[in-house]
Amino acid sequence: MKRFGLPVVLPVRAPFRLDLTVRALRRIASNVVDVVGEDGAYYRALHDGRRIVVLAVRQVDAGAIELCCTGADASRYAPAVERILGTSVDLSAWYARARRVPWLRPLAENLRGVKPPTYPTLWEACAHAIVFQQISIYAAGAIMRRAIERLAGAVRAPGVRCVPFPAPRRWLESADEDLFGAGLSRNKVAHLRATAQAFLDGRVDEAELARLPTAEAAARLAENRGIGPWSASVAMLRGLGRLDVFPLRDSGVARTLTLLAGNRNVDQAELLERLGPVRGMLYYHLLLGRLAALDDHAVRRRTPDDGGDGRKGDEPNGL
Repeated sequence: MKRFGLPVVLPVRAPFRLDLTVRALRRIASNVVDVVGEDGAYYRALHDGRRIVVLAVRQVDAGAIELCCTGADASRYAPAVERILGTSVDLSAWYARARRVPWLRPLAENLRGVKPPTYPTLWEACAHAIVFQQISIYAAGAIMRRAIERLAGAVRAPGVRCVPFPAPRRWLESADEDLFGAGLSRNKVAHLRATAQAFLDGRVDEAELARLPTAEAAARLAENRGIGPWSASVAMLRGLGRLDVFPLRDSGVARTLTLLAGNRNVDQAELLERLGPVRGMLYYHLLLGRLAALDDHAVRRRTPDDGGDGRKGDEPNGL
């Protein structure tokens, strides 16, 4: 078992809430890559090019977090943590614009402090986008967990077990039965492997895409097999932190808007126009609002002997 070294304190741009940001990152509690410990800290296993380390992040106060890792010099992982948790993102424009939408204002106030989380790599964002296409987040999450655990070994640190997200080559080298056995369809396996190969041979270059405007980068990404416009938008948001994009053509968005807006007939195009360059934050607010509603619904429906969580698998695709 690996031990944690000395912590470093890192500044964050307030308002910031680690719990909300990590929930937006994880989506479901069964996530074995992004882990919340019993102590409330966020844990993540990363491969730094030489070895696998486990990071631990705790919130100190509204303006600071504490980072430690299994090994020396936790400060070297500060950029990765800043990327994953969006700690330096200025959301003043989001709060200003959200206040002008009557039904959105209370949601934004209740979720004040959530930052836009970003996967450590664009590859991880693309892989999630492919797996989460057209099925509920709970079904997709279960499939992704099984696939990850078949492809990567767990790493243990005091009080926590994490599984690092497998690199592209691991998905290419894996046996068909491992991926099919996890619940992935033949199409999704083919799309995952095609995308992994595109990253390995340089047809998808994260550094290059990061320099391009969002629309151009998304279009370039969508040229690859298995990455359509919706998946490219999700990858831009969750992989490159582009808040000027919102994943359209999502079958769950309309339902979630109806749920959270109080059955109002919300004009999506007008809403996104009003939110402008920070429209991507709407994605995270709809996600967290929907999860909160599902949790409340599950609690109200759960009985002492049902042995389940009351969910019926009708959650929105993508959110």
